[in-house]
Amino acid sequence: MSLSLSPFYSGKVRDLYHVGEEMILMVASDRLSAYDVVMAEPIPQKGRVLTALTDFWLESFPDVASARVSCEPRLIESHLPGFLEAGELHGRSMLVRRAQMLPLECIVRARLAGQAYEEYRQRGTIHAMPAPAGLRLADALPEPIFTPSTKAESGHDQNIDLIAAAGIIGASRLEAVMGICLSLFVRASERMAAVGLVLADTKFELGLLEGELVVCDEVITPDSSRIWPAEAIVPGETPPAFDKQPFRDWLDALGWDRTPPPPPVPAEVVAATSARYVAAYERVSGRSLADWYGA
Repeated sequence: MSLSLSPFYSGKVRDLYHVGEEMILMVASDRLSAYDVVMAEPIPQKGRVLTALTDFWLESFPDVASARVSCEPRLIESHLPGFLEAGELHGRSMLVRRAQMLPLECIVRARLAGQAYEEYRQRGTIHAMPAPAGLRLADALPEPIFTPSTKAESGHDQNIDLIAAAGIIGASRLEAVMGICLSLFVRASERMAAVGLVLADTKFELGLLEGELVVCDEVITPDSSRIWPAEAIVPGETPPAFDKQPFRDWLDALGWDRTPPPPPVPAEVVAATSARYVAAYERVSGRSLADWYGA
């Protein structure tokens, strides 16, 4: 039996397919985007890492409501006949329930980096909110903070403060969203600390299923997070990372203007980026990627 897929969305990294009226097959490709531009060269194993890590975190915290149904090929086959024959999709596919997505990017930060650092350096604020004086790049914030952004249909998301976020989804729902995201961030940070890693920041996406807030899309992956080796953090410097920041740094060193077309990516950079993704999964989870579906 051949697999019949009904696509309805193709993003920078993920492709989505209808599975009946209530579920979606979410497939993570090996495409790599940086500064909202997709590179021409795929990164081997990247899609499997994103899917495996998301599954790991949702398995680790079963009390966190999510849209996930399963990544197990035989279970997916029961909802999508022919899937077992599509070996190229195994390990990079997650069957999820169809949720009503919130129009908000839910970012939690524990360290000063990225856009937050750039804004802080210029204005002394983080997402237009007050921040302590005297912080350096990679410094720890007094406590993890919720820093939302808009979810742009095209172009770049815009960082906003909590007042603007409440205007988008309502104050009571924002409070509930913040509670879920901050709790999950703190618990995941504790798990990472046990293996010598620091979760500097991450982005969650939430939606509604029958009126209940659920975690959707990827969860604490190298694409959605900054993950640093604790022993290598030096205040004022960009730490080495188990995420795609080193790839962004490589692009910046080329002087690329961050507009299409992207520069060609040499084979050695592709290989190093792939190895970093695999290392992120294996160090965080304590598992071998060779044991995950689709090997």
